[in-house]
Amino acid sequence: NNFLPSFGRISRYYAPGGPGIRTDTAIYTGYTIPPYFDSMIAKVIVWALTWDDVVNRGERALRDMEVHGIRTTKLYYEEILKHPKFREADFNTSFVEEHPELTEYTQKQCKSDIAAALAVAVAAHAGL
Repeated sequence: NNFLPSFGRISRYYAPGGPGIRTDTAIYTGYTIPPYFDSMIAKVIVWALTWDDVVNRGERALRDMEVHGIRTTKLYYEEILKHPKFREADFNTSFVEEHPELTEYTQKQCKSDIAAALAVAVAAHAGL
């Protein structure tokens, strides 16, 4: 979505936590994000003694985090954390521009949106 802000109602929110993980946010399940807002709705901060541990905690935090009802850049950050150059700490301020393939996460997000919609339709049809 070219990083455009997404507004709407948060249908489910779960913040990651644990040792070395902090989440700063004001959102919650049921919160409605208005059309005029700061697009950073949550900030996840990770800390560890080694770079590998930082990246691993970041991956766990993003895996545990749930934000449903709006589009987010969560999958984009998951792609960054998986990138070999990032994992090797071989990056600079041009990292995003140098790796445009990172934006291919949108295809995965579309597939997961379709899967979620199908699950809801099947559940509704089954009377669940």
